[in-house]
Amino acid sequence: MSGNGAQQPQPRSQPRSRAKDTGPPLTGADEKATLRGFLDYLRNAVADKVEGVPEPQVRTGGVPSGTNLLGLVKHLAFVERFYFLGEDVGDWRTTMRPSAEDTVDGVLADYRKTVERANQVIDACPDLTLPAPRPPRRGQAPSMRWVLVHMIEETGRHAGHADILREQIDGSTGR
Repeated sequence: MSGNGAQQPQPRSQPRSRAKDTGPPLTGADEKATLRGFLDYLRNAVADKVEGVPEPQVRTGGVPSGTNLLGLVKHLAFVERFYFLGEDVGDWRTTMRPSAEDTVDGVLADYRKTVERANQVIDACPDLTLPAPRPPRRGQAPSMRWVLVHMIEETGRHAGHADILREQIDGSTGR
């Protein structure tokens, strides 16, 4: 264990074969379908990186900050609820820390349910210039277009983190 509490990944006994990368998604022709298609593609990539990872590796920090696969998915569920469902977050720092009670199946189910609810909000939005849901007392809401682009950026950033963490755990690469 390092001085800041993050455990270093254990060396893998045998490297896994490289998975075939999936190319960019085929999306609808309009802007909303394109943005949602890319966001769904990244959401699935993050969730796929967590599946099949055993305890305790799924929650063990792979970098000095303590970032771990289960925490990334838990965090992204909070971000989705904040931006698409208008739910407030009391303490952002805690969103990346899975509790002892959190399980892979439970965190993934929550993430997928949150994504399903977020997609309902996206689909119901008739015009991307309209404001997205916003928690009370948070100021003016950004447009749905801004939220979609931001969520592609946020999810893509964490998908990259998940790629590196998963490779450190068992050598798995690709999407």
